[in-house]
Amino acid sequence: QSDALYQYILETSVYPREHECLKELRDLTAKHPKSSMAVSADEGQFLNLLLKLINAKNTIEIGVFTGYSLLSTALALPHDGKILALDVNSVNYELGLPVIEKAGVAHKIDFREGPALPVLD
Repeated sequence: QSDALYQYILETSVYPREHECLKELRDLTAKHPKSSMAVSADEGQFLNLLLKLINAKNTIEIGVFTGYSLLSTALALPHDGKILALDVNSVNYELGLPVIEKAGVAHKIDFREGPALPVLD
């Protein structure tokens, strides 16, 4: 029953408010064999809300996958906001990059491939 309730919430509250590029990226990511690594649409909207509430301007994302939470973050930040995005592999990020570019927020993202720890030190 809770699965049915969750699905109802997604269909009535989350998906109707989802940015079209986030929906496109979610659909693209769903076809990936490791799609369970992605942030869900409701988590993305919650993240977006939190970032707006604190007036975030600069963020760090460790582990990007196809970029759903990255895109959600970029959409929440102001035009001059910046995200340092770190992932050990750029292959999955490159799958989502065309959608990020389509959303008009690629200029906010500084993607770096490799281990995060040396960058954070």
